[in-house]
Amino acid sequence: MTTPPRSTYEFGPYLLDVGEYRLLHNGREIKLRPKVMDFLVVLLKHPKQLLTKEELLQEVWPNVEVEEGNLPICVKELREVLGPDYIETVATRGYRFTGEVRVLNKPVLPVRPMPTPAPKEDGPPVGALPLNSRYYIKRPTDDEFCSAIQRRDSLVLVKGARQVGKSSLLAQGLHQARQSGATVVLTDFQSLNADALTTADGLLRSLAEQIAYKLDLDFPSDTWKPAAGPNMNFENYLRRKVLPNTGALVWGLDEVDRLFGYAYSDDIFGLFRSWHNLRSFDPRGPWGGFTLALAYATEAHLFIKDLNQSPFNVGTRLSLQDFTLAQGVELNGRYGSPLQDTAVSGYLALLGGHPYLVQCGFYKMVHENLKLATIQNQADRDEGPFGDHLHHMYRSLERDAALCQAVRTVLRGEPGLGTSDFYRLRSAGVLAGDSPQEAALRCELYATYLRKRLL
Repeated sequence: MTTPPRSTYEFGPYLLDVGEYRLLHNGREIKLRPKVMDFLVVLLKHPKQLLTKEELLQEVWPNVEVEEGNLPICVKELREVLGPDYIETVATRGYRFTGEVRVLNKPVLPVRPMPTPAPKEDGPPVGALPLNSRYYIKRPTDDEFCSAIQRRDSLVLVKGARQVGKSSLLAQGLHQARQSGATVVLTDFQSLNADALTTADGLLRSLAEQIAYKLDLDFPSDTWKPAAGPNMNFENYLRRKVLPNTGALVWGLDEVDRLFGYAYSDDIFGLFRSWHNLRSFDPRGPWGGFTLALAYATEAHLFIKDLNQSPFNVGTRLSLQDFTLAQGVELNGRYGSPLQDTAVSGYLALLGGHPYLVQCGFYKMVHENLKLATIQNQADRDEGPFGDHLHHMYRSLERDAALCQAVRTVLRGEPGLGTSDFYRLRSAGVLAGDSPQEAALRCELYATYLRKRLL
């Protein structure tokens, strides 16, 4: 079937204007990677027909030799957008578009992309914010992180205290990478169970299986050879099975701090560092399109013995900071301005710009009709607006007598705060400052609350 230059395919609630190369769903534009769009166009040209893998590879990647593993990746991305019912997999042979397709021989004027409506977000701001959240505030680190991802830097490191917004930033950057055509995988180390973390082999095998599942790739057991060792097995799997089938790959790792306490962590981080080195030696090699983005809070140098094996002192290193006054004023506006702009500075002084606490307080002003005076008066109480957060912080401190004593040292303004204690408390989000000599409680609220319980 010969396709007119400006034909439009209609199937279900979707319109695909070939001339404009735009896919619309009920008037809203859906972004696809260029090759995924090519793949969909080929399927729509031949509805109800089985297209073999060879035919699809020739149509989508003409005159280019690529692995057939690219096909299931395209199918996976299309199913995520269109749902599972439009594309049928014919085992070992190919794929078939099963929906009813109408060809319109005149172009349909594309509707301007409609902004995705902001989510209702009726719940409190816990965890990473949704990608389209109207309460997500961009900070300078956002642009730096997204630029590094766009450049396809080999290592991109995002460091910040607990609850400063690292997971949300990572999600934003990975979304942009996906929109620009990269293949993206996100691994949250908090989601791995204890068994997966027991040994290096168990961890790397779990990560390989997770990558295979997320990219709809096979994980042949014969690629994992016990005699080769876990690092070599994992690297071989990436080099031979994953990277040839993904093109540009961005792998985001969140909460990598969880590995620091394990004896094998130096070996794992040394493996990450080696990929950076390999890419430097051979930019056109298999690692040339691979980006590793790490989000963490803990000071890595406290745990990694050999800094020459550390990925945390190379690559693009970024630091995510608490909200500034200008960012607090912007967030106040996003919440419908429950405060006069002149009152925001006092509110942020109480919370020190702590992103989670600032978000939480605005939420309670809007959804629970709390006034600023009430929040200020009850802020440090266990039953107050931040009681759960403060109680959790205090219980975590109580488990470590040395850290409690370190906090007492800071509260009393005494010298002698140890470097290790300072970095551990700063990573946990309890202290702020650039050195033990400049250490202070992260916010006025923490100082008031902990002074009552530790002095």
